[in-house]
Amino acid sequence: MAKNPLFKHIDEMVPWNAREHMLECVAWTPEAPDVMTFTFRAEAENIWFRYLPGQFITLELPVGPEPVLRTYTISSSPSRPFTIAVTVKMQADSIGTRWMFEHLKPGMKLKAIGPLGDFSYVRHPADKYLFISAGSGITPMMSMTRDLGDRDPDADIAFIHCARSPSDIIFRWELEYKARYMPFFNLGFIVTELERTQLWSGLKGWIDKAKIALLVPDFLDRKVFCCGPEPFMATVRESLAGSGFPMAESYFEESFKPDKPAPMVVVGDSGEADARLSVSFTETGKTVEAEPGFTLLQTARAAGIRIPSACESGICGTCRVKCLSGKVDMQHNGGILDDEIDEGYVLACCSRPLSDVSVEV
Repeated sequence: MAKNPLFKHIDEMVPWNAREHMLECVAWTPEAPDVMTFTFRAEAENIWFRYLPGQFITLELPVGPEPVLRTYTISSSPSRPFTIAVTVKMQADSIGTRWMFEHLKPGMKLKAIGPLGDFSYVRHPADKYLFISAGSGITPMMSMTRDLGDRDPDADIAFIHCARSPSDIIFRWELEYKARYMPFFNLGFIVTELERTQLWSGLKGWIDKAKIALLVPDFLDRKVFCCGPEPFMATVRESLAGSGFPMAESYFEESFKPDKPAPMVVVGDSGEADARLSVSFTETGKTVEAEPGFTLLQTARAAGIRIPSACESGICGTCRVKCLSGKVDMQHNGGILDDEIDEGYVLACCSRPLSDVSVEV
């Protein structure tokens, strides 16, 4: 009998381990108002996706004459490695996400950069977890929940999700299914609004210390992963800290904003503030003088040279370039791997020359 060409055992395939990839959209699925899941497969054949649940990728979106780069957390699970998915919410001022909603259809291909990120239970294993999310911050929690459900169905997970209304709860039906069939999965929803005709038996209002304790009485014994808008995460931090929770050891949150901006540095070996250093961009053939304190990204822009970038905070890794010679001061926020640094790569958005520098751009 002839073998189906679509079927491959995973040991006949190779892992998704490059730093840049071409993805082909294979499906889009509405999840909630203005929320969509886009599912992709690798453009290259015989590829399976390798990443940590909770990590993110950056997509290059052809919005206009110049593409834009947007960072999204992966919502799928690496335990199901043949496709990868992101779940995105369109805000009023969305540019990239609006383009995805209006134009991205099965068969279209996008460039992806990543995966990156340390926000994963794999990095911080525990006997018991508490996932707390709001809005589209549910996506890394869903990736981790799906992965744990496949690998360890008896995992002890408490999951609190906050939304504006019951209809805005992303993945509600899947979460309720897991709460029914995973023996140690404890689910709680909190909403802030109810329509006149909506029936709701869950909690209503804003998350606080009392609601956390009511939904998860043993929260002090769990490792907590939190994701959502910054005011929401600030409230969670204050609620936990006020209850004596061991924040330093057991609290982790995902944010695409750095804890603090990279400090300005004095450039030049002489230590003089007015030192001028040159930056050579080898692929464009330009050598320019860098303004004191300017990053490689700022220097490139001033010279009319485009380096792809997204977060500009040393988090997403989109602006990774190879430093061929010279020294830089790189104050990143986790957007580059140690082996990449060993190979000579730097993040242009947070790297400032300490000497004359040559970069592969």
